[in-house]
Amino acid sequence: MGKLDDKVAIVTGGARGQGGAEAALFRAEGAEVVITDVLADEGRAHAAAIGATFIPHDVRSEEEWAEVVRQAVERHGRVDVLVNNAGIYQRGKLADTSLEDYRRIVDVNQVGVFLGMKAVAPTMVAQQSGSIVNISSIAGLVASGGAIAYGASKFAVRGMTKSAAIELAKANVRVNSVHPGMIETEMMTEVTGGDAGRHDRFAANVPLRRPAEPDEVAALALFLASDDSRYCTGSEFVIDGGITAS
Repeated sequence: MGKLDDKVAIVTGGARGQGGAEAALFRAEGAEVVITDVLADEGRAHAAAIGATFIPHDVRSEEEWAEVVRQAVERHGRVDVLVNNAGIYQRGKLADTSLEDYRRIVDVNQVGVFLGMKAVAPTMVAQQSGSIVNISSIAGLVASGGAIAYGASKFAVRGMTKSAAIELAKANVRVNSVHPGMIETEMMTEVTGGDAGRHDRFAANVPLRRPAEPDEVAALALFLASDDSRYCTGSEFVIDGGITAS
């Protein structure tokens, strides 16, 4: 018996990295999985490898969100889980961040999550069940210099999660946020600029003295997607090796 038997899950940004690990674990635990991503070739390959469905998808588009949900329901009859995983990172201090770059990051990381929740809510409310897992960051819990747009978008995900959780609770739809710290994905290369020394210094500052692997975050997402977390909603779940403990 899998933890997600008979459930249907949509995972955005599921072509690789953290989203790819989530999609693979959900499939292994019995879910029908719909992977979406702008990386079409990688998305199709990963979906084929794990027995999932792939739909090309720009999370900034309300029309594409409607189509993703429509196809998921048409193919599988329902949507039980949404993991809003798609996100982008760009370094940039306040004075150096252009309005164009700021809006681009907010459109993907914040507006994309809003549109995803809005798109699946009617189906989940009609079912009277569902779990939405919004991937934020420790940058949505504590401030740090050098990535103002990213931090703003991730704080917004945290706030939207709480608002949606209160609104949807009466329909037994749960909404929680996940706040990863240093995770070994392509995004970490963007954070460090590909500098191995910078990477090692970041890892040395983690109390557990190492970054996490994507499958460790996937395990937390699985808990929130499954009935094991049936009394959890509107909460932040931190997976950062202790970075925010002090």
